[in-house]
Amino acid sequence: METKVNYAAVGAFVLALGALLIAAVLWLSVGLGKRQQTVLYQSIVNESVAGLNLDAPVKYQGVNVGKVRTIRLDPSNPQQVRLVFSIIEGTPIKTDTLAVLKTQGLTGIAYVELSGGSPDAPLLQAKDGQPYPQIPTKPSLSARLENVLSAVLANLDRTAANVNAVLNDENRAAFSKILHNTSSLMESLNSQKAAMSMAINNAAVTTANTARASAKIEELFQRVGKSADALAIMADKAGAASDSTKKTADELGGGVRQLSSDTLPEMQRLMGELATLSASMTRLIEQTEQNPSSLIRGRHAPPPGPGETKGVKP
Repeated sequence: METKVNYAAVGAFVLALGALLIAAVLWLSVGLGKRQQTVLYQSIVNESVAGLNLDAPVKYQGVNVGKVRTIRLDPSNPQQVRLVFSIIEGTPIKTDTLAVLKTQGLTGIAYVELSGGSPDAPLLQAKDGQPYPQIPTKPSLSARLENVLSAVLANLDRTAANVNAVLNDENRAAFSKILHNTSSLMESLNSQKAAMSMAINNAAVTTANTARASAKIEELFQRVGKSADALAIMADKAGAASDSTKKTADELGGGVRQLSSDTLPEMQRLMGELATLSASMTRLIEQTEQNPSSLIRGRHAPPPGPGETKGVKP
């Protein structure tokens, strides 16, 4: 029995499918027409871009703003890699915006992260000789870690070389000798354990005696302190007596000065009169010794009487 084919249904299905395909194409064409405009930027990376592929996302503070369009070596310097980004028009790429390579999660898929861009900074523009505005880059985390590890390994190599230089045959022999001498010293100390214990006990006794002597010295210091206080009191009293004596001396000095000014002239005049009187007494005594009768007759002889001759005694 032959199966009958409904050609009308088949034709209708084909027409409907064709109409759907045409509608899909038209819809896609309308969507592509509304696609956002992009601007091209470039960056020069001085490290490996392993894991970074074309159409890798370009993010600005974690927001997708474009894709990586081209990846190629710099013809003038093969140590550098030129990257061209297709970034949505209107993205605020400033002069202080930086680009850095990052990896996403554990998959190791690389992408480009943009950061920075202060509000007051001007927008990035292409300079003379540049096909596109160039975004500065900074080393990625892996590059910084690699540099740090390289420096650490270099330091370890230098340290190992220095250690090998120190631990040469001569120094190893010296170290062995030191260890041997140390072992001998420890054995000697072990054999002198009893003597050391006795010395420690003697030191303890000496310390106790020193403590008692210190107590006595402290008592002696207290007595000396009391004596010093008594001497200080005596010194204060002596100072007070000295002040009184000085005051008395000042008063006596004033009296002496007054006595000298008032009495001294009278005393000088009295002394002059006494000197004159003494001279007169001296002459009287000399005259009496020479002529005792002068006490009765006086200094001059009386005139001769009748019948007396001058100069002849009766």
